[in-house]
Amino acid sequence: MKLADVKSIGVLGAGVMGGGISQSAILAGYNIICRDLTDEILAKTEDTIINGRFGLKGGVERGKQTQAEMDAALARLTLTTKVEDLKDCDLIIEAIGGGDTGRLEDKPLKLKIFTELDNIVKKEAVFASNTSSFTIADLAAVTQRKEHFIGMHLFSPANIMKLVEVIYTADTTEDTIVLIEELARSWDKTPVRVKDVPGDTGFIGNRVMGAARREAMKVVEEGIATAEDVNTAMMLGFNWPVGPLPLGGPGARSGWQ
Repeated sequence: MKLADVKSIGVLGAGVMGGGISQSAILAGYNIICRDLTDEILAKTEDTIINGRFGLKGGVERGKQTQAEMDAALARLTLTTKVEDLKDCDLIIEAIGGGDTGRLEDKPLKLKIFTELDNIVKKEAVFASNTSSFTIADLAAVTQRKEHFIGMHLFSPANIMKLVEVIYTADTTEDTIVLIEELARSWDKTPVRVKDVPGDTGFIGNRVMGAARREAMKVVEEGIATAEDVNTAMMLGFNWPVGPLPLGGPGARSGWQ
């Protein structure tokens, strides 16, 4: 599938990530069908897209887009509770969180959803997961479209952050990789290719940041420096926008999220 063939994108999950992904896509001219479980969730997402801190209304006020462009973008957004409404989409982007588990993501839930979607969505459609850590091949294994299954990890807030990790498996075709890279660029984002590996270890950003945070914690635990001084050292010495360690208390820097 080529980028020009993508006429409709389904976004599964209307949380923080799904809403941000939907906003990026409609602003770039794509028709989006965003699905979640309840009308209440969808209404909250729509309000965030319009009125949120990084919403469309604020973009108009700041001159990032015109009112006409905002209205046209919203006309490209369809919100639904019916998973069947995704059946004719050319691309599905899964952005489901952890639900009631208390975890950021729930792998068994994703596997269940992809199994169901594979029987509903047209066979030529590409499936992409926004997972930040799960092995893509494991998710693809429950479908009959392994060659058209890929990871598309955006960072939060998805409508602001520029990086997209494009994670390919041994089965993913080059055309599918290129499709997602071109899609990311059309959203004014920068894609990087990542080889999928077993073990749910995450990809580039979270693996490197995780290692940095663990080492920073060791520095504090060994009494070498305070958490605040570790953050200051990384911010001033390496030009990080914030330090690796979260700090408590009013007005404190929060660290990486």
